[in-house]
Amino acid sequence: MNNSRSNGPPSTARPKRARLASLTFLVALAVSSPALAEGEDAKQILKAMSDYVTSQQHIQLQYDVDIEVITPHLEKLQFASSGDLKLSRPDKLRATRTGGYTDVELVFDGKTATVLGKDSNTFAQLDARGSIDQMIDRLRTEHYIELPGADLLLSNLYDELVAGVIEAKYIGHGVVDGVECEHLAFRNQETDWQLWVERGSAPIPRKYVITSKTLAAAPQYTLRIKAWDAETPLDAKAFTFEPPAGATSVDVTALADIGELPPPAEAMKEQ
Repeated sequence: MNNSRSNGPPSTARPKRARLASLTFLVALAVSSPALAEGEDAKQILKAMSDYVTSQQHIQLQYDVDIEVITPHLEKLQFASSGDLKLSRPDKLRATRTGGYTDVELVFDGKTATVLGKDSNTFAQLDARGSIDQMIDRLRTEHYIELPGADLLLSNLYDELVAGVIEAKYIGHGVVDGVECEHLAFRNQETDWQLWVERGSAPIPRKYVITSKTLAAAPQYTLRIKAWDAETPLDAKAFTFEPPAGATSVDVTALADIGELPPPAEAMKEQ
């Protein structure tokens, strides 16, 4: 005959004890993990990354981008694209982006920004005299054209990233594409964003995730930077636009195939 008292507490007490143990563990984790509370560490790593990136005169890189869209039925869809970028400070840039719905290229020579829609073989040229910063701002504000990870290309990178930050955290270590990184997290009023920065003497941004807090289901934008090269000099011809055979010059408003998403998904992104 079994005696429930001699065999331990009644079975109904076990779940309560388990929950208490879980809560205790979470509290202990929060208290014993100073990394989660030290935002200054995160900002110092962010500043080191910014100083390193903006000190590079020439940069070549490849990247992947994932963009999430929430349908009216709360189904989360992800759209992927890839591209490469060449940058020569202060006023030369060439970038490509190829996805399932678009194949586009931007060439900037310090005077003119040319956007080429390869599928339609049409291009538009804009007077954009000035720096890369000024060109990015004009494309954003006047023509609603965004470069992938444009914030990471600016000369005042640190100031741009920390503007509006209300909370910063150093999360810990992570590995992105086999590279050991420092994992940082930041909060703004409308977005949360995370950054993985390569450890060591070359603190390169390897992964950048932005989460929208104002849209249902909190869709994310994810950028992964690969094949970073700041050593190889760039040929000036890399920033000269040569129209492909048969290409037609059009007004920028007539470029219909340069968005990151197909038109229906683009409409859902704005909801």
